[in-house]
Amino acid sequence: MLLQLATWPEVEAYLATSRTVILSIGSTEQHGPNGMIGTDALTADAVARGVGEATGALVAPVIAVGMAQHHMAFAGSMTLRPTTLIAVVRDCIVSLSRHGFERFFFVNGHGGNIATVTAAFSEVYAEASLGQAANRASLKCVLRNWWENAAVRNLSKELFGHAEGGHATPSEVSLTWFLHPEAAKPMTLDPPIAPHGNFADAHDYRRTFPDGRIGSNPGLASVEAGRRIFAAAVEALTADYRAFAA
Repeated sequence: MLLQLATWPEVEAYLATSRTVILSIGSTEQHGPNGMIGTDALTADAVARGVGEATGALVAPVIAVGMAQHHMAFAGSMTLRPTTLIAVVRDCIVSLSRHGFERFFFVNGHGGNIATVTAAFSEVYAEASLGQAANRASLKCVLRNWWENAAVRNLSKELFGHAEGGHATPSEVSLTWFLHPEAAKPMTLDPPIAPHGNFADAHDYRRTFPDGRIGSNPGLASVEAGRRIFAAAVEALTADYRAFAA
Protein backbone atom coordinates (compact mmCIF):
# COMPACT_ATOMS: atom_id res chain seq x y z
CA MET A 1 0.00 0.00 0.00
CA LEU A 2 1.36 3.41 -0.97
CA LEU A 3 0.94 6.04 1.73
CA GLN A 4 0.21 8.80 -0.76
CA LEU A 5 -2.68 6.80 -2.28
CA ALA A 6 -4.15 5.68 1.05
CA THR A 7 -6.76 7.37 3.20
CA TRP A 8 -6.20 8.03 6.90
CA PRO A 9 -8.70 5.30 7.94
CA GLU A 10 -6.73 2.83 5.80
CA VAL A 11 -3.51 3.82 7.55
CA GLU A 12 -5.19 3.40 10.94
CA ALA A 13 -6.33 -0.07 9.90
CA TYR A 14 -2.79 -0.92 8.78
CA LEU A 15 -1.42 0.19 12.15
CA ALA A 16 -3.71 -2.29 13.85
CA THR A 17 -1.68 -5.09 12.23
CA SER A 18 1.79 -3.61 11.68
CA ARG A 19 3.98 -0.83 13.09
CA THR A 20 6.59 -1.06 10.32
CA VAL A 21 6.85 1.26 7.32
CA ILE A 22 9.14 1.37 4.28
CA LEU A 23 10.72 4.66 3.25
CA SER A 24 12.92 5.19 0.20
CA ILE A 25 15.59 7.82 -0.27
CA GLY A 26 17.63 8.65 -3.33
CA SER A 27 19.21 11.62 -5.04
CA THR A 28 18.76 13.95 -8.00
CA GLU A 29 22.20 14.08 -9.61
CA GLN A 30 24.10 13.43 -12.82
CA HIS A 31 24.69 9.81 -13.82
CA GLY A 32 27.07 10.12 -16.72
CA PRO A 33 26.23 10.89 -20.34
CA ASN A 34 23.45 8.31 -20.70
CA GLY A 35 22.11 7.91 -17.16
CA MET A 36 19.02 9.70 -15.87
CA ILE A 37 19.49 12.47 -13.32
CA GLY A 38 16.77 10.85 -11.21
CA THR A 39 18.46 7.42 -11.19
CA ASP A 40 19.00 7.10 -7.44
CA ALA A 41 15.48 8.20 -6.52
CA LEU A 42 13.83 6.15 -9.28
CA THR A 43 15.65 2.96 -8.32
CA ALA A 44 15.13 3.31 -4.56
CA ASP A 45 11.43 4.06 -5.00
CA ALA A 46 10.88 1.14 -7.38
CA VAL A 47 12.64 -1.37 -5.15
CA ALA A 48 10.77 -0.08 -2.09
CA ARG A 49 7.46 -0.45 -3.90
CA GLY A 50 8.43 -3.96 -5.00
CA VAL A 51 9.15 -4.95 -1.41
CA GLY A 52 5.88 -3.38 -0.33
CA GLU A 53 3.93 -5.36 -2.91
CA ALA A 54 5.64 -8.60 -1.86
CA THR A 55 5.03 -8.09 1.86
CA GLY A 56 1.90 -5.97 2.11
CA ALA A 57 3.93 -3.24 3.82
CA LEU A 58 3.05 0.43 3.75
CA VAL A 59 5.45 2.43 1.54
CA ALA A 60 6.00 6.16 2.10
CA PRO A 61 6.82 8.64 -0.70
CA VAL A 62 10.44 8.75 -1.83
CA ILE A 63 12.80 11.42 -0.52
CA ALA A 64 14.11 12.36 -3.95
CA VAL A 65 16.86 14.90 -3.19
CA GLY A 66 19.82 13.72 -1.15
CA MET A 67 23.37 14.71 -0.18
CA ALA A 68 25.06 15.16 -3.54
CA GLN A 69 27.18 18.31 -3.28
CA HIS A 70 30.00 16.63 -5.21
CA HIS A 71 27.84 16.42 -8.35
CA MET A 72 26.94 20.12 -8.47
CA ALA A 73 29.33 20.96 -11.33
CA PHE A 74 27.01 18.98 -13.66
CA ALA A 75 23.84 20.65 -14.94
CA GLY A 76 20.61 19.52 -13.34
CA SER A 77 22.07 18.07 -10.15
CA MET A 78 20.47 19.09 -6.85
CA THR A 79 21.62 18.65 -3.28
CA LEU A 80 20.66 19.16 0.32
CA ARG A 81 23.26 20.12 2.89
CA PRO A 82 23.99 17.26 5.30
CA THR A 83 22.34 19.19 8.14
CA THR A 84 19.23 19.77 6.02
CA LEU A 85 18.95 16.11 5.05
CA ILE A 86 19.39 15.04 8.67
CA ALA A 87 16.48 17.30 9.58
CA VAL A 88 14.32 15.98 6.71
CA VAL A 89 14.90 12.33 7.59
CA ARG A 90 14.44 12.97 11.30
CA ASP A 91 11.17 14.84 10.73
CA CYS A 92 9.81 12.09 8.46
CA ILE A 93 10.52 9.47 11.12
CA VAL A 94 9.09 11.53 13.97
CA SER A 95 6.00 12.45 11.94
CA LEU A 96 5.18 8.80 11.30
CA SER A 97 6.04 7.78 14.86
CA ARG A 98 3.43 10.29 16.05
CA HIS A 99 0.81 8.01 14.46
CA GLY A 100 2.20 4.83 15.99
CA PHE A 101 4.89 3.59 13.61
CA GLU A 102 7.87 2.11 15.43
CA ARG A 103 10.02 0.40 12.78
CA PHE A 104 11.45 2.29 9.80
CA PHE A 105 12.98 0.36 6.89
CA PHE A 106 14.83 2.73 4.56
CA VAL A 107 15.69 1.65 1.01
CA ASN A 108 18.57 3.81 -0.21
CA GLY A 109 19.66 4.49 -3.79
CA HIS A 110 22.65 6.82 -3.24
CA GLY A 111 25.93 6.09 -1.52
CA GLY A 112 26.37 9.76 -0.60
CA ASN A 113 23.33 9.51 1.70
CA ILE A 114 24.70 6.79 3.95
CA ALA A 115 26.61 8.86 6.51
CA THR A 116 23.93 11.55 6.70
CA VAL A 117 20.97 9.19 7.06
CA THR A 118 22.83 7.20 9.71
CA ALA A 119 23.44 10.49 11.56
CA ALA A 120 19.70 11.23 11.35
CA PHE A 121 18.97 7.88 12.99
CA SER A 122 21.39 8.83 15.77
CA GLU A 123 19.52 12.10 16.28
CA VAL A 124 16.25 10.18 16.65
CA TYR A 125 17.79 7.77 19.13
CA ALA A 126 19.46 10.59 21.10
CA GLU A 127 16.16 12.42 21.40
CA ALA A 128 14.60 9.32 22.93
CA SER A 129 17.58 8.54 25.17
CA LEU A 130 17.75 12.09 26.54
CA GLY A 131 14.14 11.94 27.64
CA GLN A 132 12.47 14.30 25.19
CA ALA A 133 10.32 11.46 23.88
CA ALA A 134 9.84 9.51 27.08
CA ASN A 135 6.22 8.64 26.28
CA ARG A 136 6.97 7.37 22.79
CA ALA A 137 7.52 3.71 21.99
CA SER A 138 11.07 2.68 21.26
CA LEU A 139 11.92 3.31 17.61
CA LYS A 140 14.22 1.30 15.38
CA CYS A 141 15.58 2.35 11.98
CA VAL A 142 17.64 0.50 9.38
CA LEU A 143 19.17 1.60 6.09
CA ARG A 144 19.52 -0.84 3.22
CA ASN A 145 21.32 0.04 -0.01
CA TRP A 146 19.46 -1.85 -2.73
CA TRP A 147 22.69 -2.80 -4.55
CA GLU A 148 24.56 -4.02 -1.46
CA ASN A 149 23.51 -7.65 -1.14
CA ALA A 150 24.98 -10.88 -2.47
CA ALA A 151 22.27 -11.43 -5.09
CA VAL A 152 22.68 -8.05 -6.81
CA ARG A 153 26.45 -8.00 -6.48
CA ASN A 154 26.82 -11.45 -8.00
CA LEU A 155 24.45 -10.61 -10.83
CA SER A 156 26.24 -7.32 -11.56
CA LYS A 157 29.56 -9.16 -11.65
CA GLU A 158 28.10 -11.76 -14.03
CA LEU A 159 26.64 -9.13 -16.34
CA PHE A 160 29.29 -6.42 -16.31
CA GLY A 161 32.44 -7.66 -14.56
CA HIS A 162 34.96 -4.93 -13.74
CA ALA A 163 33.01 -2.46 -15.92
CA GLU A 164 30.45 -2.07 -13.11
CA GLY A 165 32.51 0.68 -11.49
CA GLY A 166 31.42 3.01 -8.71
CA HIS A 167 29.14 5.68 -10.18
CA ALA A 168 26.84 5.75 -13.20
CA THR A 169 27.10 1.98 -13.12
CA PRO A 170 25.58 -0.21 -15.83
CA SER A 171 23.51 -1.91 -13.11
CA GLU A 172 21.74 1.23 -11.93
CA VAL A 173 21.38 2.61 -15.45
CA SER A 174 19.91 -0.74 -16.57
CA LEU A 175 17.42 -0.66 -13.72
CA THR A 176 16.18 2.80 -14.72
CA TRP A 177 15.86 1.66 -18.34
CA PHE A 178 13.76 -1.28 -17.20
CA LEU A 179 11.53 1.15 -15.31
CA HIS A 180 11.44 3.70 -18.15
CA PRO A 181 12.41 2.01 -21.43
CA GLU A 182 11.15 5.00 -23.39
CA ALA A 183 13.97 7.08 -21.87
CA ALA A 184 16.82 4.61 -22.52
CA LYS A 185 19.84 6.13 -24.29
CA PRO A 186 22.15 3.39 -25.62
CA MET A 187 25.53 4.74 -26.67
CA THR A 188 29.17 3.80 -27.10
CA LEU A 189 31.39 5.58 -24.57
CA ASP A 190 34.99 6.68 -24.95
CA PRO A 191 36.87 5.48 -23.02
CA PRO A 192 34.60 2.46 -22.47
CA ILE A 193 35.53 2.27 -18.78
CA ALA A 194 35.94 5.56 -16.94
CA PRO A 195 38.89 6.20 -14.62
CA HIS A 196 38.82 5.43 -10.91
CA GLY A 197 39.91 7.88 -8.25
CA ASN A 198 39.00 10.16 -5.37
CA PHE A 199 37.45 13.61 -5.28
CA ALA A 200 36.67 16.43 -2.87
CA ASP A 201 34.28 19.18 -3.91
CA ALA A 202 32.16 19.52 -7.04
CA HIS A 203 34.83 21.20 -9.17
CA ASP A 204 37.42 18.58 -8.25
CA TYR A 205 34.92 15.88 -9.26
CA ARG A 206 34.28 17.49 -12.67
CA ARG A 207 38.02 17.89 -13.35
CA THR A 208 38.76 14.28 -12.43
CA PHE A 209 35.71 12.67 -14.04
CA PRO A 210 34.70 14.97 -16.91
CA ASP A 211 31.73 12.92 -18.13
CA GLY A 212 30.49 12.05 -14.62
CA ARG A 213 31.32 8.34 -14.56
CA ILE A 214 33.64 6.68 -12.04
CA GLY A 215 35.19 3.38 -13.13
CA SER A 216 32.08 2.31 -15.03
CA ASN A 217 30.79 1.58 -18.52
CA PRO A 218 27.03 2.29 -18.59
CA GLY A 219 27.22 1.73 -22.34
CA LEU A 220 26.69 -1.93 -21.40
CA ALA A 221 23.30 -1.19 -19.82
CA SER A 222 20.16 -2.89 -21.13
CA VAL A 223 16.49 -3.17 -20.30
CA GLU A 224 16.79 -6.95 -19.83
CA ALA A 225 19.68 -6.56 -17.40
CA GLY A 226 17.55 -4.05 -15.50
CA ARG A 227 14.71 -6.53 -15.25
CA ARG A 228 17.00 -9.14 -13.70
CA ILE A 229 18.60 -6.64 -11.31
CA PHE A 230 15.21 -5.37 -10.16
CA ALA A 231 13.99 -8.90 -9.41
CA ALA A 232 17.18 -9.74 -7.49
CA ALA A 233 17.04 -6.54 -5.43
CA VAL A 234 13.38 -6.93 -4.52
CA GLU A 235 13.83 -10.57 -3.53
CA ALA A 236 16.85 -9.81 -1.34
CA LEU A 237 15.30 -6.82 0.40
CA THR A 238 11.97 -8.59 0.86
CA ALA A 239 13.72 -11.23 2.96
CA ASP A 240 15.56 -8.47 4.84
CA TYR A 241 12.34 -6.56 5.48
CA ARG A 242 10.51 -9.61 6.79
CA ALA A 243 13.31 -10.34 9.25
CA PHE A 244 13.33 -6.70 10.40
CA ALA A 245 9.56 -6.46 10.76
CA ALA A 246 9.41 -9.70 12.74
